Amino acid sequence: MKAALFGKRVDKTSVGRLLLFVNNLKEYRHVEFCYHRPFYELIEELGGVLPQGELFDGHDDLPEQIDMFLTLGGDGTFLESLTIVRDREIPIAGINFGRLGFLTTACVEDNNPWIEKLTTGDYAIEERALLHLQKENLPQGFYPYAMNEITIQRLTPSMLEIEISIDGQPLPKYWSDGILVATATGSTAYSMSIGGPIVTPDSKVLIIAPISPHNLNVRPLIVPQSSTVEISFHGRHPKALLTVDNRSVDIAAGEKVAISRGEFPIKSISINNNFIAALNQKLLWGEDKRNMQ
Repeated sequence: MKAALFGKRVDKTSVGRLLLFVNNLKEYRHVEFCYHRPFYELIEELGGVLPQGELFDGHDDLPEQIDMFLTLGGDGTFLESLTIVRDREIPIAGINFGRLGFLTTACVEDNNPWIEKLTTGDYAIEERALLHLQKENLPQGFYPYAMNEITIQRLTPSMLEIEISIDGQPLPKYWSDGILVATATGSTAYSMSIGGPIVTPDSKVLIIAPISPHNLNVRPLIVPQSSTVEISFHGRHPKALLTVDNRSVDIAAGEKVAISRGEFPIKSISINNNFIAALNQKLLWGEDKRNMQ
C-alpha cells in the first residue's frame, strides 16, 4: 500500500504522536509514503524524521500509484486536500490533529486500534458531492470546486441586495450580509452557524441560507442536488467576497455566478463513523441534565 501524507500545521506538542503514527504504519503495516513537500519540510524543521518517500507539491506532480490520501489535521486540512486529489478518485482519510474534526475519520492517540482497519481495507467509502462554481475571469489556478460551501459576503458594513434563481426560477431578493450555498456535508459547517438545517451527509440536497438577513420572512431553503443556483448582487460597495470552502476571490456587483453539483464526488474513508454519534460527541447535541437521569 502507498499513502500520500498531507498536513498544514504541526506543533511540537503533537509531532511526537504524528511520527509514532507514521512509523507504526511503516514498520508494522508495510505502508510506503509520499509527502506534500511543505509538510515534510515543516516536520524536518521541528526535528522530526519521517520514513523515506517521494515529495509532491500539488496535483500536477502527485504520484500515480496512490492507494490512500491521508490528511493530518482538522477539517480545514481535509478541505484543502480536495485541491490536490481533485478527480483522481483516491480515497481520503482525515486523521484528526485539529479541534472539532467533522470530516476526519479517526483521532491519533497513544492506542490506535483503527490503524489495522485502515490498512486492511476494513472501512466504508462515502462519496461526498461537491459544488462546482462557474464564474468568468477566475484567477489562474483557482480551483472552482467546494466540498462544504460557496458564499458571497459583504466587504464593507453595507448589506447586499442579492438576487437568486433556481433552475431559472427567481426567488424574492435577499437583503443580508451575504448568501451561502452548501452541500449536505457542509451542513455542519458555516451553514449551521448561520441557522441552516443539519442534514445527513448522504442527503442529495443543496442548502441555500442567507447570512444575517434583514428580512424577517426569509428562511434557509433546501433544494434538490440537481439544481443550478444562479446568484448576483448589488450594493453600495462595488465588490463582495466570493468564497469556495477556504479559498476566496473578489466578485463585482452585477456579476453572475452559477453553482451546481460537481461532475465527480470525493471519496471519503469512514471507520466506524456514525453521523448521529458525531453530533452527540462533537456538538453536545442532547446535552440536557434531564437526559442524564
